[in-house]
Amino acid sequence: MKKVFVFWDNSNIYISAKTVAVLREGGDAAYQVRIQFDNLLSLALAGRKLESAIAVGSVPPPMRHVWNRLEQAGVKVELFERGSLSAREQAVDQALQTYMLRTTIDNNGHPGIAVLLTGDGAGFLDGIGFHADLERMHKKGWGIEVLAWEKTCAARFRQWVEKIGVFVPLEDYYESLTFTEDDAGAIRRAKPLDLSKRKLTK
Repeated sequence: MKKVFVFWDNSNIYISAKTVAVLREGGDAAYQVRIQFDNLLSLALAGRKLESAIAVGSVPPPMRHVWNRLEQAGVKVELFERGSLSAREQAVDQALQTYMLRTTIDNNGHPGIAVLLTGDGAGFLDGIGFHADLERMHKKGWGIEVLAWEKTCAARFRQWVEKIGVFVPLEDYYESLTFTEDDAGAIRRAKPLDLSKRKLTK
């Protein structure tokens, strides 16, 4: 059985979740939606043993307990400061791509399954971004699985993944992967995760 390696772009997952939340639950949900990290990791693994996982994201203090929980589950976390002028994260995508390429090289001759958690698939048409490195991994014999929000994922990127691997629309698991809360506490809790229809790389 091939080993499973998870590459997790938390910022893209969360930002795109806000878009989907508005469609599902109304405008306020954009500010109230949260990711149920344990269920998202379980969806990525789908009952398989984790070989390694890297999650990249930002460093706001309220997130620290979430990152701690991921680290306890065996996920390496790499955090980045936001730019002082742009307020955007710096070098997040590039860091995750570096880990993807290192993993490919370190396992040369022993390809595994790369599971990418992302939001948009940006850069497909230009041959850059995550797609370029997933294509390199695929050519080296790696199985490819992408978990992303279909609403915000680039259509051409999704179609490529569906052709060579497995694309998992996160909308299919929305109520298990998200919950909502405000300053007063929980509004909607996440439902238990059902993996019975989760497609896997053959």
